[in-house]
Order: sequence, then structure tokens, then C-alpha cells
Amino acid sequence: MAYRTVKSLRWPVDLFFQKRYGCRAMMLETVAAVPGMVGGMLLHCRSLRKFEHSGGWIKALIEEAENERMHLMTFMEVAQPRWYERALVFTVQGVFFNAYFIGYLISPKFAHRVVGYLEEEAIHSYTEFLAEVDRGNIENVPAPAIAIDYWRLPPESTLRDVVVAVRADEAHHRDVNHFASDIHFQGRELKEAPAPVGYH
Repeated sequence: MAYRTVKSLRWPVDLFFQKRYGCRAMMLETVAAVPGMVGGMLLHCRSLRKFEHSGGWIKALIEEAENERMHLMTFMEVAQPRWYERALVFTVQGVFFNAYFIGYLISPKFAHRVVGYLEEEAIHSYTEFLAEVDRGNIENVPAPAIAIDYWRLPPESTLRDVVVAVRADEAHHRDVNHFASDIHFQGRELKEAPAPVGYH
């Protein structure tokens, strides 16, 4: 069900953005920055309520949200979105935040699985992005300063280097969320399995 849910969300994005990968990335990161914050917030509240540790999962999920936010800040520099795309981002984020919040309360297993599949779609999108850069259809401009600083890239880095770094982050998020869903599937709590931390 999680897989079908994610696949059904892909076609309107493909239709709207087509091959405008910078703007597609901006929309993707707006959505992707929500789950880690929601999951981390709910685990944080549970930890306070029950006086128990989280096994590092609060930190892992909040770090995921911050990492996705930095992806968004980076692609805002690259894409320069139009006013209606900014309005769409505002709307989609509001809807998705509330839907994911309710979904996580009902079934963390399902919520993490959805994110795992969303990240797989992100990896696919960034792979297509790289292919367009390599074909010369997207100019391989110098990397934004924010990206060089955040990923500690060499000063001469380009957009391609940024997309490679972002795709690696998405692969990490995919693995973390599928792992979290697997823990719940086994009837265990996240705190029983230490959270994977670190990106590279």
C-alpha cells in the first residue's frame, strides 16, 4: 500500500514539472523535509511523556529533516522558482504535514515505509537530473556557496557535484526509513534498535 501511495503521487509531479529538475527538486525537498520533523517531534514528546530514551532516533530524524531543508535551500539558489511554484510549495507542505502527522500517529510502520519509497523516487529523480546535466541539457553551473559550505565541497565544485551529494543523502534517508519500518513490522519499538547516524 505504501508503494502504491507513493507511485500515485509521482504522476502529477511529472506532469507539472516535466524536465525542469531544479524546480522538481525544490518541490521534492519541501515534502521530504516534513517526515523527519514530524517523526522526531512525536518521538521527542513520547520520550518526555514516558521518561525514556529514544535509542538515538529523535536525533536521527531531526537531522534528516535539517538535511532535507538544506537541500531545499540549495535548490532555491539553483532553480529560482516562479511565484506560483512558491504558492504550490506552501500548499503542498501544509497538506502533507497534517496528513503525515495523522499517518504517523496511526501507523509509524506505514509512515516510515512511505518515506522510504519517497526517497527511492528522489534517488530516481536525481539520477535523471544527473543524466540531463551530463547530456548538456542542463548547464553545469558552479555550485552555490551554501552547498560548498554545507557538504564541504571543493571551491571549484559544480551543480553536478551537488546533485551527487544530495542523491547520497537521499540513499541514506531511504535506508534509515526502511529500517525503521522493518523494526515496527517486527513488533518492536524504535528505541530497541540504535538509529543509524551520519551521512557519508
